[in-house]
Amino acid sequence: MNSLRNKVNMIGRIGAKPEVKALTGGYQVTRFSIAINESRKNKAGEWENTTHWHNLTAWGKIAESIAKNTDKGNEIAIEGKLINKSYETKEGEKRYSTEIEISDYMVFKAKEQTSTSK
Repeated sequence: MNSLRNKVNMIGRIGAKPEVKALTGGYQVTRFSIAINESRKNKAGEWENTTHWHNLTAWGKIAESIAKNTDKGNEIAIEGKLINKSYETKEGEKRYSTEIEISDYMVFKAKEQTSTSK
């Protein structure tokens, strides 16, 4: 049962090229966000689309692999855990953020580019 605690699985599209940072000791961190689209019917019976954005972080070997093998627009499945952070702004205001720390991922085949010639 312990493996079910704080576990996140999702599939979405990468919003921008993942940002890679080299840390001391040769360690790497990669940060990016994914968009997850949801469709549902409203009260009038019409379909509405909603996009939810999620911030993701990867460390070490996974960070290196994501940086090499992904790009903006790729569809990706991730597994990870929620990380809650708090920080203070320069004005002393306390802020909170939530991100997903990736433990595993899989990139789906990119959509084929189609060209139309006349």
